[in-house]
Amino acid sequence: MTGAELRPDAAGAARRGAIEDLLASAGFGGAAFHYLAADASFRRYARVQGGPRPALIMDAPPDREDVRPWLAVARHLSALGLSAPEILAAREDAGLLLIEDFGDDTFTRVRAAGGDEAALYDLAVDVLAAIHERPPVDTVPGWLPPYDAERLLAEAALFTDWYLPAVVGRPTPEDARAEYLALFAQALAPALAAARTLVLRDYHVDNLMRLPGRGGVRACGLLDFQDAVAGAPAYDLVSLIEDARRDLGPGIAGRARARYLSRFPALDIAAFDAVSAALAACRNAKIIGIFTRLLRRDGKAGYLAHIPRVWRLLEADLRHPDLAALKAWFDAAVPAARRIVPVARGAAP
Repeated sequence: MTGAELRPDAAGAARRGAIEDLLASAGFGGAAFHYLAADASFRRYARVQGGPRPALIMDAPPDREDVRPWLAVARHLSALGLSAPEILAAREDAGLLLIEDFGDDTFTRVRAAGGDEAALYDLAVDVLAAIHERPPVDTVPGWLPPYDAERLLAEAALFTDWYLPAVVGRPTPEDARAEYLALFAQALAPALAAARTLVLRDYHVDNLMRLPGRGGVRACGLLDFQDAVAGAPAYDLVSLIEDARRDLGPGIAGRARARYLSRFPALDIAAFDAVSAALAACRNAKIIGIFTRLLRRDGKAGYLAHIPRVWRLLEADLRHPDLAALKAWFDAAVPAARRIVPVARGAAP
């Protein structure tokens, strides 16, 4: 696909012109581009061909997404000595960026092609440790939003607001929703009291790139970090080893956890595990809700295949003793027979 193959209406022509201006401003005048597969967001990426170096266009309609958080976090990660894509040109008001192209070697693809899974997860853990070993004054700039109770509970509520109605067939009663959120608030209290660090939030192998020719933690390219926040260090480790989209190989999760903990010998492991379980439960409940919303609101059914895996992860999280009251709520509100893959509205169950 080239730029000329965008929508042939006035809006498409204007977007094409804005992209061509962006390319010309960075010395890519006349270069062609083709769009890559879409994901769950409103952003699209186009690979540039015929320019002076590999590059991607990030096309984020400004009425749907704001590129400024991505820009801010990318610059911050680079300043920390990590590998975020270099910004080659930006038209922030238009939602268009020209950025370094890291290629196609996500950790997912490298692993599928026979790459050393353990080594990939070792590198991913080392990146987290490199961030978390630094003091918050370095990693948590003042503009970074906090991963506070309001934000975490809003995410947890995606389960009661989308998944539960989809499988029960009616909206969640307000008293049940309030009890659910109160139990999560109680479970998350230790996480909210933990020391703050930079949390990338979607830290998993689809968003990590193997970059040849770079050493140490810079060999790991970072993607999809625009939703970064200041939160508990356990969150990104949980995101990495409780992967919603794929099963890890035998022993990989335990190895990753042990490698991380070895970098922090003074850490209270029992407290860290309790925080991890609470954050993981919140994250997995959120993901089940998001995958249901993608079906019910956006007509995207491709993520439903992952819901059984995420349920297994959530059930394991809820077995932590500190989450006993929350587990009891799930067992009463969503017994095993209701832990199903939702269907589109009007479809037969």
